[in-house]
Amino acid sequence: MIGGGFLALLIVLALAAPLYAGDPSSMDPFKRLQPPSAEMWFGSDNLGRDVFARTIFGARISLVVGLLSAVGAALGGLLIGVIAGYVRAFDNIAMRVMDGLMSIPTILLAIALISLTGSGIGILIVAITIPQLPSVTRMVRSAVLSVRERPYVEAAVSGGARLPKVLWRHILPSTIAPLMVQSAIVCADAILTEAGLSFLGVGVPPEIPSWGNMISNSRLYLSIAPLTIFAPGICLAVMVLAVNLLGDGLRDLFDPRAKRRR
Repeated sequence: MIGGGFLALLIVLALAAPLYAGDPSSMDPFKRLQPPSAEMWFGSDNLGRDVFARTIFGARISLVVGLLSAVGAALGGLLIGVIAGYVRAFDNIAMRVMDGLMSIPTILLAIALISLTGSGIGILIVAITIPQLPSVTRMVRSAVLSVRERPYVEAAVSGGARLPKVLWRHILPSTIAPLMVQSAIVCADAILTEAGLSFLGVGVPPEIPSWGNMISNSRLYLSIAPLTIFAPGICLAVMVLAVNLLGDGLRDLFDPRAKRRR
């Protein structure tokens, strides 16, 4: 899959950043807003920091936030969605809570949580994960509703199988394929949300290189040093595109009919 290859390349480049990218925090006021050169491939920002190094290290933040937010939303949504889809008494309560979360814009909910608890990567991941729970939960619940009345599930229940065994052996496998596709969508959305929050100044701390705060800090110098904005902006677009292509590839893999229709 093309998306998987792009994403794997970005992950390798981000992990190997200390080997070739230099120091993203080193400042030299005498080299501020310099054009691209052999020493600084993308030039320097308004504090004399290497834009190339900061762009490469910024990929780490986006990948960590995106992947961990997707994993957290997938695990939380899977747990709530499976129980809500199979246990009718729990369904109404869980869905009303999810409806309440969906009614609040993601950025506003994340800003509120960060304002209450303070900034930091861990808090940022939690603040992005919580608004993503409703979409995953509703998707898992719909998958459970479509299989819980099937004959093999009813046969297992009639045979005396306990609820945990029914959920584990007969219900849970039907949710894995759509969950993987939805997780890719959540990952892309989380990367964009992190960049937006960092641009607004409520994401990762300013001393940590992030594509969002790089764009925010350099927006006043667009006419003088355009690469300070274009470099992180293009990388952000490429990463989100790669994750979305990966999600499309997973959907085609698990549902060949969707590929034939297109």
